[in-house]
Amino acid sequence: MCQARCGEELFLRLNFSLYVQPVLLSFHCSGLVSYLPGDDSALLVCLVSVLQEQASKLGVPTATLAAKNAIANVERICQDSASPSRVPLLNSDQRKRLSCLLQTVKDLLANNVFCRSLFCQEMWKMKEPPVLEAVWHLHSADIAGLAELLERSPAGPAAVEWLCSSLCGLCEQAGDIPCGDVELAQRILSDFAVVFLQNGFEQASELGRKVEFQKVSYICRAVLQRMLAWVLDAVGKEKQEDVSMVQAARFWLNVFNVSLYGSVAHPDSLRQFFRHTLTEVLTYNPVLKVSDAIQMQKEWSFTRTSPLLTALYRKLLVAFSVKESICQLQQVLETHEVNWQHVLSCVSTLVVCQAEAEQLFKDLLSHLLLKAFGNYDMENMITVFLIARQAALEGPAVFMPYSEWFKASFGNAGGHHGSSKKTLVFLFEFLSELVPFEAAPYLKVHIMYPPFVPTKHRSLLLEYITLAKTRLADLKVAIEDMGLYEDLSAADEAVQPQAQALRDVEKALQIFENTRKIPTSVIEASIFRRPYYTSWFLPALLRPRVLPKTPDGHMAFIDSLKRADKIPSNLYSTYLQACQAMKEKVLQDDSKAEPSHSKEPFEQLKAELAELRTLVVDQAQWEDVAAQLAAVSDRLRRVLGDSSEDNEAAPFNSPVQVAVPGPRLAPCHQSVVDLLLTSFCQTLLAASSFNPPDRQGPCLSLLVKMMCGHRNLLPALLGRLCQLIYHQGPSLHATHILGLAAFVIHLSECRALIPGVEADFGVSQAVPGKALSVSEYWSSLLVCRTEESFAFCLRFCTAAAAYLMCKFSSCSHEEFCALIPPGLIKKLQYLVPRLSLEARGILCQEANTALSWSSLSCPSLNDRRASLCLWRQAQFQELLKEKAFQLSFREWLLMELEVCPEKDILSASERQDFHYWAIYQRYLPAPSAAGGCDGDLEKACGVIINAILDSSQRLDLGGCGQSKMSVSPEILCRLQELVLELRCRPKLFPGCSPARRPLVFEVLQERLMGRQHGSALGEQLWRQQELLLHRRILVGLPASALITTCWKGNKTVLDCDSFFCFVNSELGLLNASLDCEDAAEGVSQALTTCQTRCPVVLLSAAFWWPRLEPGLCCQWKRLFGAPLAQELDRLRGWHGSSTRFLCSGAAFPASDPPWLSAAFLHGAILQQSPRGRGREALERLGTDAEQLLVALLFFSLLDLISARIAPKQEGVDFQTSLEWSLEILQCLEERGTSWPLLFHSAERDPGQCRVLRSAASDRHTRLLPLAFCSLTPCFQRELLQREPTFLSVALQMYIQLLQLFVEGEVLPQSDQDLTEHDPLELISAARRFLLGAIPHCPAQSFVSTQPLLSACEGLDPELAATLLHFSQPAVDMELEEELELF
Repeated sequence: MCQARCGEELFLRLNFSLYVQPVLLSFHCSGLVSYLPGDDSALLVCLVSVLQEQASKLGVPTATLAAKNAIANVERICQDSASPSRVPLLNSDQRKRLSCLLQTVKDLLANNVFCRSLFCQEMWKMKEPPVLEAVWHLHSADIAGLAELLERSPAGPAAVEWLCSSLCGLCEQAGDIPCGDVELAQRILSDFAVVFLQNGFEQASELGRKVEFQKVSYICRAVLQRMLAWVLDAVGKEKQEDVSMVQAARFWLNVFNVSLYGSVAHPDSLRQFFRHTLTEVLTYNPVLKVSDAIQMQKEWSFTRTSPLLTALYRKLLVAFSVKESICQLQQVLETHEVNWQHVLSCVSTLVVCQAEAEQLFKDLLSHLLLKAFGNYDMENMITVFLIARQAALEGPAVFMPYSEWFKASFGNAGGHHGSSKKTLVFLFEFLSELVPFEAAPYLKVHIMYPPFVPTKHRSLLLEYITLAKTRLADLKVAIEDMGLYEDLSAADEAVQPQAQALRDVEKALQIFENTRKIPTSVIEASIFRRPYYTSWFLPALLRPRVLPKTPDGHMAFIDSLKRADKIPSNLYSTYLQACQAMKEKVLQDDSKAEPSHSKEPFEQLKAELAELRTLVVDQAQWEDVAAQLAAVSDRLRRVLGDSSEDNEAAPFNSPVQVAVPGPRLAPCHQSVVDLLLTSFCQTLLAASSFNPPDRQGPCLSLLVKMMCGHRNLLPALLGRLCQLIYHQGPSLHATHILGLAAFVIHLSECRALIPGVEADFGVSQAVPGKALSVSEYWSSLLVCRTEESFAFCLRFCTAAAAYLMCKFSSCSHEEFCALIPPGLIKKLQYLVPRLSLEARGILCQEANTALSWSSLSCPSLNDRRASLCLWRQAQFQELLKEKAFQLSFREWLLMELEVCPEKDILSASERQDFHYWAIYQRYLPAPSAAGGCDGDLEKACGVIINAILDSSQRLDLGGCGQSKMSVSPEILCRLQELVLELRCRPKLFPGCSPARRPLVFEVLQERLMGRQHGSALGEQLWRQQELLLHRRILVGLPASALITTCWKGNKTVLDCDSFFCFVNSELGLLNASLDCEDAAEGVSQALTTCQTRCPVVLLSAAFWWPRLEPGLCCQWKRLFGAPLAQELDRLRGWHGSSTRFLCSGAAFPASDPPWLSAAFLHGAILQQSPRGRGREALERLGTDAEQLLVALLFFSLLDLISARIAPKQEGVDFQTSLEWSLEILQCLEERGTSWPLLFHSAERDPGQCRVLRSAASDRHTRLLPLAFCSLTPCFQRELLQREPTFLSVALQMYIQLLQLFVEGEVLPQSDQDLTEHDPLELISAARRFLLGAIPHCPAQSFVSTQPLLSACEGLDPELAATLLHFSQPAVDMELEEELELF
């Protein structure tokens, strides 16, 4: 009855085949199913009873019968599929039936009535192999593990074949099944992968297992090997667009997820598995030769490599450190024949995805080079060059360019090749063997940056260069046609000369627009690379176009080249005609439109950046960031390639030039830079919405590093930063400021990739400064001048510092300090105390107060409160103790001198309070180690004077109403206060040591001494401007700061020695004379000394006397209440005599010295109408006025020179001065007065002429030849007879004028009329005079011309020959006279 009641349930649960089925069917037909109990244990008892009964009848063990019937049911379940082909997964009905079967088998196992080993053995006897999912269910239910099943397989290869085909089917099916089944497929794959790993890569302790388990190990390894080969075959078909196969292979890559194995596999086994797999990948199908690798490796860069292969590498490399990965790569290269495509794509993956790989690869290359040259091993040399080139393909952001690596390795005597001739021969043999397979860019690198070779072995290099040039000729690439700015590190095939020339023109125009100078590379090309310059560069530059109405930069560049004779006249004329013809053609056809450029690369770049943003916000996907950045870099390279592919300066460290007043960006570059900056800001904000900066991963750092790797993008990037920060900063939105602040921090982090920046501040930059680092560059753009700029700079610097301190909070103190731009911390030290009173007192540090990064994006943020919160942080205060970040007194002054007082954020009283705090409380008492003055007033005064001068030399506060040459009145007031405080020192007493020279002169003369610039003209211009600034400071200081007192005998007298050293200053004697017993005598003595020691003081007094006299007399009366000192009264008398002489016709009294009375007369003449300058006044001078007339001529010539070099500043007219000089000269000629001594050097001339020349500035003295030659129309022939030295003076002046012209010092000013001030016409007139005068000169005139002959021959050979011809008799006569003496 029990059997009858259980029949149907047993059928459902077991469904045994032929042995049990008849019994169960009879029970089913009996109609007793309705009495089936619900107790499973009763069912199991019935089942066991049936099995035992049947087994007894058949004479077999019950367990054996159960196992065989289970196999029969498994086979039936696997065969009952609606699919026409065998698939690795079951359908839902099969899955349900198998589940019942497995449950029953598990129950039988528990009751020891099921034979597991027989079940595994019978499994292999099935007509068709089981479905993979059924095997997995048996494995996961612990009925028949996969390893046990494989152990019972009769033939290992058959098992391998079945498993591989099933696994491949599973991977292929995974792409076309429901989501639930995909998860099941992943579980099947992961469970079997664990079995393969555990059995295929057992530990050493397990290697002695029995043979059956060694068979399992073989099968597991073979399956993994076959499946890896299947994946690598799919890599080759990826470009054939076999999408299904690629997706299937990608599914198998889940096997290489390290997290899959967790604790179920021994770490050593896991590493062994991954190491073995990596070796198999690198050595798979090594059919490519080295020559193939040399030619094809550019196609194996990270972005061009199969994504399937890169994904495989990235999964495998996770199991190792970067160093271990590279060591494994090296081991494989040394011990196996490799697949170069796989090896080099692995190199690319490492350098792109692992930041540490760059230095490790450099170390590997150095090690391999050492081995190669030590053993003369060509294989190691091949490996070195292939790896170096492959890594360089990924761009300078991840590895140094090939050209730089080649120069560093072989460009100096310390290279491995330089030890002997044998090593040199080895190197050049290797390079020569590469030549037939080399691409043009690498050959150009080897030619342009050749290995260092000693002179005696130069023939080796020349032979190689000849061979390389032959190869270039075969490639139809001429080294002579190489572009001016061609990137030799690029791996792409050489650009055609036409295209490269267009890029060279674009680069040259960019440099010209920034500097307004012809680029040096263009000048050099016009001389040393003439074929390229004339055949390619000029045609690209002179392409016909419709010229704009207002000449643009392109036209200005062409005109500059034309003026420099770098464009032939006929070519220039042809260009203008072609432009005119094009203009006419355009006018006839207005419908002509510019071709539109495809936006596809730009849109692709935008899409890749958007994809990058999605990865950043998900920490689980950070491992994909490096690969995505490589894709972004590739898209960026393509976008830039449309207009400026590889448009980079040849030297890697060539400075980036930025015109700060008006940076110019090409529209295509600006759109790209804006997209990159926008993407950076969006990515930052998106990441910040989930995590603070210190938990955002390395994405932003890598993104900026990638940008910096595109060197042709840097000028546009830095120029755009200039536009945004320097020009548009106050108008930026708060989020823009946050994004830019974070961006510049990462830019500074990547400073090693960015060359120096030559920031041209335009007219405000008197002397070009040194190239700035990128941190110094963006700090210099943060200028605080107005209320708006102060608010912007405070917000920007606060955001930058807060981001920096949060982002790199986990760094060590040393690493953190190395990352910080000093200019940022110094700017905050200036801003925060200036704008917040709380920051000026003794700080109570609030270590727990932290400025939240997220709070900075709040629109209602109070900038001052946020900055004060940052200021109070203990970490920030610790930074202020570092010497590198301390703001010195000088730096503070330079920042303060930039402020426009009328537009300042502080009121006048607030600014005064700030100045007093900064000077008297912060910097004056502070030690010099902290940027202070050690309490030394003199040191503080010196720092202020230097800062004022430096600021005036470098700054142009355009738009602020402050002249460049002005001096800040408020800072000058602080200087005056300190100087007056210095005066309070105790007075000198007899016997005391002499007082030191005035501080101000020490400071000023230190600035003038040893100052050198690139050119003499630059030095001269700087000196003139410096002296003008000195004068402005001096006149603002009390006289006691300029003239001190000293003891002379028993008297205290004025010490004017230091004062006399300055030639451009005001009279400052009266206040200083208060310390003298007899003030009048002291002043008179000082003025008398001026006549010989410092005549310019008296000359200045004579010229400015009408303005000087009222204040002088008033001050004298106020101080002394006595008549003027004798010498002051004489000066007043000379002025009155001069005025009366011109106005009323009174006689002009003779005086001593004549030059001083001449100075007063000259000053009076300048202040009268032109009618007062007539000849009548000169004729009324007495017969004893010859010396006065000579001095008067000298002063008029100085006016002539001033009108020539600076007509607007001096207020004199050139033509008027010339006419007046000619009148004086004619008067001198009529009197027969000798005057040429004026043009002799001051050292050779005694008396008045020496004094006069010493009173002139250095520049006026240098330009005396200009004045002399301007007088040549007035020279009479009688002068040649009367003045024997006149010919030598005229010749010397002519030679000096030629030299001045060659040096560019007498070129016409831009605002002067060329017809009136043409120096060539002046030179021609002087030359004609000399050629006409030489034949009429007496013989004795030629004696003094002999020392000038050699100089004349170099400048004017024809004139020298004429002079030599007519001087020969004179020389002969001189020799005869010498013979007579003996």
